Formats: sequence, structure tokens, C-alpha cells
Amino acid sequence: MGYGYYSWWDPTYILVIIGALLCMLASARVKGTFHKYSQIRSMGNLTGAQAAERVLRSAGIYDVTIRQVPGSLTDHYDPRNKTLNLSDSVYGSASVAAVGVAAHECGHAIQHQKNYAPLTIRSAIVPVANFGSTLAWPLILFGLIFSSGAGSWMVTLGIICFSFAVIFQLVTLPVEFDASARAVRILGDTGILGGEELVKTRKVLGAAALTYVASAAAGILQLLRLVILFGGRRDD
Repeated sequence: MGYGYYSWWDPTYILVIIGALLCMLASARVKGTFHKYSQIRSMGNLTGAQAAERVLRSAGIYDVTIRQVPGSLTDHYDPRNKTLNLSDSVYGSASVAAVGVAAHECGHAIQHQKNYAPLTIRSAIVPVANFGSTLAWPLILFGLIFSSGAGSWMVTLGIICFSFAVIFQLVTLPVEFDASARAVRILGDTGILGGEELVKTRKVLGAAALTYVASAAAGILQLLRLVILFGGRRDD
């Protein structure tokens, strides 16, 4: 026989619930912290875009294009075309929160320039992680439908595919922490922010980092649930 029928509820759902709660709490915190410090204008009066340009120049980077993208907290650096994409709430804002987020994305550009190992590793495993996350659940679901050996190896392969996405989330952590550390250091060294402003910026970036920690934790908990449910099962 295959894996059989599972009831709508089983105790391992608690792992999924814990992961979801962690992600919701982290998301609420970063939004609240960003909103709080987006109301405080930086003394240097530089917008996120202007601060980003100054940070990049101070690092000797002149081939990165700064662009405005729609949304809130949709900021990201794209190493494929060397673009620094700043959201509406960051690009034109002169708040300490906006400057901090912009500098964080510059941190990724600096990582790219210096071939920072974790960033290189993360970029290399992106295709594998995307492929794995796309195939994981279909493989597991089809594995539950089919019986005997076919179902068993499909479920196992699905769990392995899901683990690739979790590995990607784990590799992302040092990349994000390092980018924030670089941002705070450069903002202080260049005088873009100073004193109490840097403290506020650290709080914003710290809250943002928690979202990556929560996402990784949720992924690990989901992977653990899959292993508990299917990892030790044998075909009848």
C-alpha cells in the first residue's frame, strides 16, 4: 500500500502554525518599526536615492543604476543587471528609516562587487531552490496518490526538493546580516547619519532581519513536519 489517508488534522500541524505565527509577527514588527522611523527626518536631509548614490560612490561603485519601483518595502538589489531598486516609501523619503533601507541594499551591491562568498553561493543555488520549491509539493501529493515504490520515492524526492528551498533561506541569513552591518558602518563613516540616527536605523534593519530569520525558521519547521510524517514510513 501507499502512504494511506491522513485526517484533516494531525499534531504536526502545530509546526506549521508556529512557523506562520513567527512570520506574521516578524512582518508586523518590521512594518511597525519602519513606519515609526519613517516619520523621523534625517539631519542630513538626503533622500533614500541620494543616500544610496553617496554610499555607492564612497565604495567606488559607479556602474549600479538606482531605480524607483512601486510598493512599500519592495527594495532589492538585482546583481543580474546591477540595479538598486528602491520602493516608493524609500526612494524619495529623507527619513532615517528610508536612508537605512537604501544603504542596506547598497550593502548587497558592495557584496557583489567584492564577491562576498555567501552572496555568490546564494546566487548559484537560486535556480536549484526555485526548481525545488516548484516541484516539492506536486511530487509529495502525487507520491501520496500512487502506491508501492513509486509513491515512496516521489515523496522522498519531494522532501529533498523542499530542503533546497530551506537551504537557500539559511544561506540568505548571513547575506542579509552582513549587508546591514555594512550599511550602518558606511552611514556612520560617511556622516550621512550619526549618533542617535544610527541607533534608529539599526532598529529598522534589525526588525527587517527578523523577517528572514522567521522565514528560515518556518521553512525548517515545515521540513521537520514532512520528515516526521513521511521520512520514516515504509511501504506495506
